[in-house]
Amino acid sequence: MVRKTFSGREIIAVLTGFGYVPQSHRGSHVRLRYENEDTGEVRNVDVPLHSEVRIGTLRSIADQCGADDFRAWCEWIDEHG
Repeated sequence: MVRKTFSGREIIAVLTGFGYVPQSHRGSHVRLRYENEDTGEVRNVDVPLHSEVRIGTLRSIADQCGADDFRAWCEWIDEHG
């Protein structure tokens, strides 16, 4: 079974390990930015610093990261966290 419960800090740790850079911290949210050097594509991802990120918010974060498969994205976060 795929784990679908992550803290904001877990998500941020994995994403920053793969090239996402913290851009701002406002309230309980951190904005991360990723720029693909080959294509110039830019992705901005907002992650709440909650101890448990709700499933809908988690799906939104996966979408912002460009994930096509939510289940595979959760597995990826779990493997690298």
